[in-house]
Amino acid sequence: MTAPKHYLQFKDLSRDQYDYLFQRATWIKEQFKSYQQYWPLTDRTLVMIFEKASTRTRVSFEAGIQQLGGCAIHLSTRDSQLGRGEPVEDAAQVLSRMSDLVMIRTFEQEIIERFAANSRVPVINGLTNEYHPCQIMADIFTYIEQKGSIQGKTVAWIGDSNNVCNTWLQAAEVLDFNVHVSTPPGYEVEPERAGLYGTDHYEQFSDPMEAAQGADIVTTDVWTSMGFEAENEERLKAFADWQVDGEMMRAAGPEAMFLHCLPAHRGEEVTAEVIDGPQSHVWVEAENRLHVQKALMEYLLLGRVNV
Repeated sequence: MTAPKHYLQFKDLSRDQYDYLFQRATWIKEQFKSYQQYWPLTDRTLVMIFEKASTRTRVSFEAGIQQLGGCAIHLSTRDSQLGRGEPVEDAAQVLSRMSDLVMIRTFEQEIIERFAANSRVPVINGLTNEYHPCQIMADIFTYIEQKGSIQGKTVAWIGDSNNVCNTWLQAAEVLDFNVHVSTPPGYEVEPERAGLYGTDHYEQFSDPMEAAQGADIVTTDVWTSMGFEAENEERLKAFADWQVDGEMMRAAGPEAMFLHCLPAHRGEEVTAEVIDGPQSHVWVEAENRLHVQKALMEYLLLGRVNV
C-alpha cells in the first residue's frame, strides 16, 4: 500500500503542484458556474472532524465533496469518541479504514500530524493553531483569477501574526512573492512557529502604513483568534492602530486588492468602507474556498487529471 498524500501545511506542495491545482480550480469552477455535472469522486466519503467551530470550512468541504459526486460525514468532539479521550492514533486507524479522505479542524498542529501518521487515506488541514493552508490557497487563487500571477508581488499583512499570517509566509517561499508584516509590539512573527528558515520573502514593519505602501494585496484577520478570547480587551487596545482603513488602502494604491478570511469585525481590524468597498474581494475569496478545495480533494485521491 502506497503512502497517502496529505495536505497539512502550505509547503507540503510545490510551485508546480500549485500551478496545476489553480488550473484545475479554474476548470472546476467553470463547470460549477455553467451547471455542468462533474462527479470524479462518486461513492467517495469525506470525514470532517471539527474540534473548532466553523462556517466556511464546513460548508465548502461538505458542498464540495457532494458536487464531486461523493458524500461527507460531520463529526465533532461532542458526538464522537475523540471528545471522550480516544487516542488520536486510534481514531485515525479506524476512520481511515471507513472513508477515503479526512479533513480536520483542530487546535495544535501536532494533533493533525499524529492523525496523518496513522491514517491510510489523505488528511487535509482545515485549520490548526499554526496554519490555515486551504484559506491561503483560496486567497492566492482569487488574486490569480482577478489580477494574474502572484510571483514577485507584495502582500501586506496587517495585524496579528496568527495561523493565517504564518501560512502567507510559507506561501511566499513556495510561490516566490513577498510579505510585509506589521504587528503590534509583542505580537511579531515567530519564524520557527511559522515553519520558516529564511527571511528572503518577508519583512517586518513597525508602522502598518509603511507595510501597506505600494502593496498588491492588503489583508488582515480578526484581532482575537479562536482560543484567545480571554485576551480580547487587551488586544483591542494593542491593535487599535492596526486597522485597515481607506487611508491604508490609498497608500497601497488603487489597484490593490483587500482580502479577509472572514468572519470580519467591521470597526475593528477593518472599516466598513474597505471591506464593503470596490477594492474588496472577500466574497469571491470566500466562494473560492469551495473550488480550490474541490481541486485539492480530486488531486489527493486521483492524482493529476486530464480533462
